[in-house]
Amino acid sequence: GENRLRPHVHWAQRHRELYLRVELSDVRNPDITITDNVLHFRAQGHGAKGDNIYEFQIEFLEPVEPKPVCRVTQRQLNITVQKKESNWWERLTKQEKRPLFLAPDFDRWLDESDAEMELREKEEEKISKMKIESRVPKDPFKHLKKGYLIMYNLVQFLGFSWIFVNMTVRLFILGKDSFYDTFHTISDMMYFWLVRSPLIPAIIQVFGRNFILFVVLGSLEEMQSKAVVFFVFYFWSIIELFRYPYYMLSCIGIEWKPLTWLRYTTWIPLYPLGGLAEAVCLIQSIPIFSETGKFSLGLPNPLNVTIQFSFLLQLYLIALFLGVFVNFRYLYKQRKQHLGPKKRKMK
Repeated sequence: GENRLRPHVHWAQRHRELYLRVELSDVRNPDITITDNVLHFRAQGHGAKGDNIYEFQIEFLEPVEPKPVCRVTQRQLNITVQKKESNWWERLTKQEKRPLFLAPDFDRWLDESDAEMELREKEEEKISKMKIESRVPKDPFKHLKKGYLIMYNLVQFLGFSWIFVNMTVRLFILGKDSFYDTFHTISDMMYFWLVRSPLIPAIIQVFGRNFILFVVLGSLEEMQSKAVVFFVFYFWSIIELFRYPYYMLSCIGIEWKPLTWLRYTTWIPLYPLGGLAEAVCLIQSIPIFSETGKFSLGLPNPLNVTIQFSFLLQLYLIALFLGVFVNFRYLYKQRKQHLGPKKRKMK
């Protein structure tokens, strides 16, 4: 047969792959294939016997994937071959006697236990990476939702600002007289903003406000011209002025310290004052409801009882104070969470 030139080949393995390093520099036209578990190599390059065509064949000990990956550098040529099954081979070739051109690659060599460690580390790394990725669920609508929340808070803020500014300007121009027609000028806006309020955390608050707005003020014209309405609406809108910008910024992940402080501090006077105004509103409406008998429930004969709506209002009044108390405690807890105890400077 013709005298073929064989390059020097160094090999190493891991559980899943084989590494071959072919000692040829300036490699041209490499032809590398695996058929029937035999690697065929042929290339022109500079080896131990000068610039020539070098070739070799290796029949692998166990099945490998027939797609070798080849990387040519200036000084050598690297081939990576995937094993069909992940295990440790006692040698590279099917024949027991090692071919003369083949030697271990001591740069990449690991014994089995070290390789196993390396494998386990890689697995653990993969698993922890997957854990981290799965902990953050991918939400395709994230930006839309964020956008909606920002817009929602912005619109609410603008609405309540409008109410607040409107009432303040009217107060300056008309003085006390502005108290008495607050309802007529502001109620439509209030209807609009309060009804569109899915995000206020405390249901108590939404229910309470809607009850005052629709049942007490909306249904009794006598109540609409009372001064207390001004205070009810005014306190409601001031509280919102600090809350919505705070929510809006936290949507974008911005925390502005003064705003946080205002958000969790202004309610301390405003919340009880708002509750007080609502209570005055209720107390003033009770005699009107008693007189007119509006919303009272007449039960049919054998009982012959009329449940006065004003009686329900008195119950509601108690509920209102409980509600203010519950909310106050909730907000106070939140305040401590967000503002925390003042840290004393260490001397």
